Amino acid sequence: TTAAVYGNEDAVGDAVREAIATGLCTREELFITSKLWVQDMANYDLAKAGIEASLKKSGLDYFDLYLLHQAMGDYFSAWRALEDAYEAGKLKAIGVSNFYAHVLANFCETVRITPMVNQVELHPYFAQPAALETMKHYNVQPEAWAPLGGGRHKPYENVMLQRIADAHQKTIAQVVLRWNVQRGVTVIPKSTRQERIEENFAIWDFSLTDNEMAQINALDLGYVGEAVKHFNPEFVRGCLGVKIHD
Repeated sequence: TTAAVYGNEDAVGDAVREAIATGLCTREELFITSKLWVQDMANYDLAKAGIEASLKKSGLDYFDLYLLHQAMGDYFSAWRALEDAYEAGKLKAIGVSNFYAHVLANFCETVRITPMVNQVELHPYFAQPAALETMKHYNVQPEAWAPLGGGRHKPYENVMLQRIADAHQKTIAQVVLRWNVQRGVTVIPKSTRQERIEENFAIWDFSLTDNEMAQINALDLGYVGEAVKHFNPEFVRGCLGVKIHD
């Protein structure tokens, strides 16, 4: 996963081309996501140019998934640019990010092509069950950023989670990821350590019971702390003020 505002689209593209050139993988075996930053969501033409800039920086012919990074700016006009790029084959799938339920509902009722993905914060401490219901209603696939809590919570110190992990001979991280997967959520945990990446993949050989799922559900704190930042006017103004190019 990359994004225009992360400043790493070129590095991701370089790594992809090197991996393909050395025979490590084919392009079809990779799933690469990028996001359009809010600076380029002011109108259709800026969004179209932003998509082209992302493709050029990465050196890729297409992205497997491309998202609107926030529900900010003129995101309806920006979405039309994504729709056109999708139909042109430059984006294999299109979606949104950080669209809360009421925003997503209005968006899906209005646009021509419904988003295929909504990438939002989803973990036991911010479970967003109502948001998942809205996504299900519109057939939008939920994708979790910060699926392990984003470093703001302490799941690894939770006795209940440790007990469940021990019962399955798994780690707490694997249990938390499995919990989201069983809710129908795609997870994208972040790690730079190979052993952690391999650990995060090893969640397909066990299942949590209904009782275990319910216990983890009970950790939900709702819209508190960092979760409320997207409703904060200062946060919105801050995002709109971040410029990634002239």
